[in-house]
Amino acid sequence: MKSIRRRAFVAGSAALLASGGRTHAEDYPSRPVTFIVPFPPGGSTTIVVRSVSDRLGELLGQQVIIDNRGGAGGTVGTKALARSEPDGYTIGLGYSGTLAIGPNLYSNPGYDPRKDFAAIGRIATAPNTLVVHPSFQAKNVAELIAYAKANPGKVNYGSAGVGTVSHICGEYFANAAGIKLVHVPYKGTGPALSDLIGDLIGGHIPMAFAPIPATYSNSKEGNMRMLAVTSAKRSTLAPEIPTIAEQGVPGFEAVLRYGIVAPAGTPAPIVARLNKALNEALASDEIRKRLALEGAEPLPSTPAEYAADIDREEREWGKVVKESGAKAD
Repeated sequence: MKSIRRRAFVAGSAALLASGGRTHAEDYPSRPVTFIVPFPPGGSTTIVVRSVSDRLGELLGQQVIIDNRGGAGGTVGTKALARSEPDGYTIGLGYSGTLAIGPNLYSNPGYDPRKDFAAIGRIATAPNTLVVHPSFQAKNVAELIAYAKANPGKVNYGSAGVGTVSHICGEYFANAAGIKLVHVPYKGTGPALSDLIGDLIGGHIPMAFAPIPATYSNSKEGNMRMLAVTSAKRSTLAPEIPTIAEQGVPGFEAVLRYGIVAPAGTPAPIVARLNKALNEALASDEIRKRLALEGAEPLPSTPAEYAADIDREEREWGKVVKESGAKAD
């Protein structure tokens, strides 16, 4: 009899826990959701997140609060996300720079991109761009490569900082083109492009790699010249600009992928709820137009598809980092 009562108690407890889990998921979210962006405000990552966060909040029925936590190429904020409570109330930006490059560039970034996060879904993809000062003599990528080969180690390029996608994109380009470039890191994309726009005197950079949201308007205004996009196909925002692959570096592709992740252990029903809301937001004409203005293309997915993307990107960017010899420690 005691054995029967014990089994009934265990079964009842399990049912109660399961019921509680369902109720928790059904009630989610009952308060605002914090969205960690592991970069300072104003960059391309914040721009992309803000393009979808308001609509995401409307669909969830709760405010989505952006929390910018920059530092160490995005690894500081990403580590904080990994250590957050897995209850669905702290989510964050999944990004090529933090989930693919950071783990290969830093000896101990403080997280594992495969084990420490639950993939929610992709947001969008966008290319980097190769831009030069208006007075720079190279008018296309082929001429730039020829100039760099004739002046080895004398051509500087700017990036948003050590460990950023723009940094590794430059190393990847130099390695693929067989040239030597000198990396000049800045504290963000803005300072790098400001120096590029300035006169080419006293060590100012003649070229830079930067996300298309930051370079498109500047190039249209004549402040800089866009030589190429780093994607495999031309950008819908600037279809007149050829790719690097079209201009003498076959197979070159280095795109940015943006998504949403949560701490590992976040309940599957909550992951599904967030994924559904995200994909509904991306289906909105308003959101698609907003992303298009930033040179980004919506890329809806299932959680499993995004998890596979994270795995693939880490391997591909890991190879690039290894071949470049770049380290951030």
